[in-house]
Amino acid sequence: MVKAAALALVLITGGSAPASAQHLPPIGGPYPPPFTETLSNNIPLVFGMGADEAAQALGVPLNHVRGRPGEEIFLAFRNVGGSGLFVKQDRLFLQFRKGRLAGWKGDWGHNWMWQ
Repeated sequence: MVKAAALALVLITGGSAPASAQHLPPIGGPYPPPFTETLSNNIPLVFGMGADEAAQALGVPLNHVRGRPGEEIFLAFRNVGGSGLFVKQDRLFLQFRKGRLAGWKGDWGHNWMWQ
């Protein structure tokens, strides 16, 4: 009972710090980055890139899936972390037309837990 009361007292007093809003940047000063630049899911791909530029932007090698030169589909395995026991890799398919990136599609596979 005494431990529970002490814990409640610590939680009440510790959570009573004064709230303060973020201040505006000074005029002409450093501005915070736009919201879209702070997102963790930004993909550094741009339509019209070459295959070498796309591989460099993703930081992984591209694997040829099919297609003749200039009209290929490549596959990139992106390491997106995971726990210490299981490494999570997402597949990203890249479509090239006339040697330039025309589109991409993520493939997250099947969730084996729900089968």
